[in-house]
Amino acid sequence: MPQVTEHGGGVWSLRVPIPDNPLGHTLVHVLDTDRGPVLVDTGWDDPASWSELTSGLDALGISVRDVHGVVITHHHPDHHGLSGRVREESGAWIAMHAADTAVVRRTREAEPGTWLGYLARKLAAVGAPEDHLAPLRAARDSGRMRTFPGLRSALPDREIVPGELLDLAGRRLRAIWTPGHTPGHVCLHLEEEHPSRLPGHGRLFSGDHLLPGITPHIGLYEDPDDATETDPLGDYLDSLERIGRLGVAEVLPAHQHAFTDAAGRVDELLDHHEERLTGLLGLLATPLTPWQLAERMEWNRPWEQIPYGSRNIAVSEAEAHVRRLVKLGRAEAVPGTEPVEYVAV
Repeated sequence: MPQVTEHGGGVWSLRVPIPDNPLGHTLVHVLDTDRGPVLVDTGWDDPASWSELTSGLDALGISVRDVHGVVITHHHPDHHGLSGRVREESGAWIAMHAADTAVVRRTREAEPGTWLGYLARKLAAVGAPEDHLAPLRAARDSGRMRTFPGLRSALPDREIVPGELLDLAGRRLRAIWTPGHTPGHVCLHLEEEHPSRLPGHGRLFSGDHLLPGITPHIGLYEDPDDATETDPLGDYLDSLERIGRLGVAEVLPAHQHAFTDAAGRVDELLDHHEERLTGLLGLLATPLTPWQLAERMEWNRPWEQIPYGSRNIAVSEAEAHVRRLVKLGRAEAVPGTEPVEYVAV
């Protein structure tokens, strides 16, 4: 049986599985509008995920062919993956923030060998050991990896403009730009009275920005053609505070479950990142490369047990935190080090 939850007021969530992932599933939300159903995210591009998405819609008396539009919170494959399939079946429009649409376009146009070479150079610059770099270089040189995952995700045809109401007949859904997890992540504020009259101002589709029991990954925004020093963690913390001020009655996230007290959860996440930054300053009492820092940080398992691909994600998160410390004047690069080392000041 498909896992469908009714949230009232013409809003439902469908549990769409993510294959081989501890997150388990993405909550795809269905929003009834006067022109037909609109999806918030779509789930991972996988046959089992497609089956669950369509079965969930069927349980609501909706054919996937009836879907009028798709609003994507961000470009990651567990959110955007099935958008192309949905559009093929329904002709639905697909909306995304311009910054994440640029990532989708870049992924479609990139040569895998070019991307693998960039990743190898980048990891070498932050101190990754040779045994970690060798498989990347071998894959680049062999040409084995001819395509990237997620290439069937649709190129969006509508732009989500921060601060504006989306063009949804009979609904008030306002886009709020919340960069950090990705450069173009958006939350969506349903500016309507809560169907159960819970105190607060409407409901929030929060994507991965605000989750009840998980801290979303905050790593560097990857663009091989852009040398701009971004500050994703700073973006995320600023975005969190913006969401905390909305005073929403309920949050409908893309993972786990719906929850209230958004402001309390925002405070927990702000405290978590401040504690983490303070802990990293302690580690940086002696100079370390970002890779060495990642090895010493606390993760959900010992470094030795973290899989190969997840180590790339971990070191990106370490870099994002170091960049924040540098921007705050609490750490600096050690002149002349290669790979670059950082130290607390």
